[in-house]
Amino acid sequence: MSGAGARTAQVALVATLAIQVFTALTSAAPAVLAPVLAADLAVTPTWIGVFVSLMYAGAMLGSLACGEFIARYGAIRVSQVCVLVCAAGIAAVALLPASVAPLLAAAAFAMGIGYGPITAASSEILVRTTPVERMALTFSIKQTGVPGGIALAGAVMPGLALLAGWRVAFVAVAIVGVAVALGAEPTRKSLDRARAAGAAFSLATVLAPLRTVLGSPVLRELSLVGLAFAAVQVSLTSFLVTYLADALRWSLVTAGLALTCATTSAVAGRIFWGIVADRWLPPLRTLALIGGIAGASGVVLALAAPGWPAWLLLPLTAVYGATAIGWNGVQLAELARRAPAGTAGAVTGASGFVTFAGVVAGPLAFAGLAGLTGSYRTGFFVCAAVSAVAAVALLGRARQSAPH
Repeated sequence: MSGAGARTAQVALVATLAIQVFTALTSAAPAVLAPVLAADLAVTPTWIGVFVSLMYAGAMLGSLACGEFIARYGAIRVSQVCVLVCAAGIAAVALLPASVAPLLAAAAFAMGIGYGPITAASSEILVRTTPVERMALTFSIKQTGVPGGIALAGAVMPGLALLAGWRVAFVAVAIVGVAVALGAEPTRKSLDRARAAGAAFSLATVLAPLRTVLGSPVLRELSLVGLAFAAVQVSLTSFLVTYLADALRWSLVTAGLALTCATTSAVAGRIFWGIVADRWLPPLRTLALIGGIAGASGVVLALAAPGWPAWLLLPLTAVYGATAIGWNGVQLAELARRAPAGTAGAVTGASGFVTFAGVVAGPLAFAGLAGLTGSYRTGFFVCAAVSAVAAVALLGRARQSAPH
């Protein structure tokens, strides 16, 4: 790669990473402060499952429809708009009075509309600027923005809420979003060159990438793996703090530290798994290994008792985070690599539509199980089973795909 090409690749990675960190922060902030918000807004603590599901329902729509917008306006411009939508959504939550569930639902859906296209937009940029031999690692580094943003939420939001109130904390996040959108503007000239101003926009063009994904066995299977793993990931990040606080009687700050451990380790995990998939183990087998370790971690977490020491559980949450939150870069790089030429953004968006379906169902199912059983443990047992089943299916596909 030439010097100019290397610089463009670096700019692309930094810009997409910063945008990913912010959108992950906004998506995680309500979950981190769920007990405080629930008390102030006069809703039950399990409302977070509904909030997260509504947010990702919006993300499904945004992800599916973003392909033509990326083609028309460019991936950076679409990302800037999405960042501002996320900022507006979290600011709206901060301004809500108590007992306004319909407005809370609308804010969650709007945040999802902003969050959904981010991955597709970044894939469109990175697939054009990244050497093939570093594809999984580069995508994984960019995807560290998700656990990085969640870790930032777990580390900063509880303290800021205690210091100034959760509403002020949310407004501060919105202000950061405006700064991120403005900061991305200088990169647009170099990264949004592949625009097609005359691209048509219709229901048929919106659905075309989804037909491509569903019609390709490999793309379809990768998308279904994303559905299963994403359901586990968002359940872990959404309910870990509440589980530790309610079931194991941890303080909110200590439970937030556990989430930080999980998401911080996921940053290292994503980089590690990207290297593994690029150098040592085929992507499907790498994903299967990730699923197996995540399944085992989920079982142990579900069996935890209040008397278990923090020095034991914090490393466990780190291992769980490195796997259940560490799979995305490998999966996204494989999607982009296998997408038809010039369609990485649209295909990733359509695959994201399938993946987000798991994200929508995951928190709802988790919250429903908690309501039926009176315990969050059942949800973590189910998460473990989902990870294990996905791992077995991936191993089967890997064997079928291996040369004979």
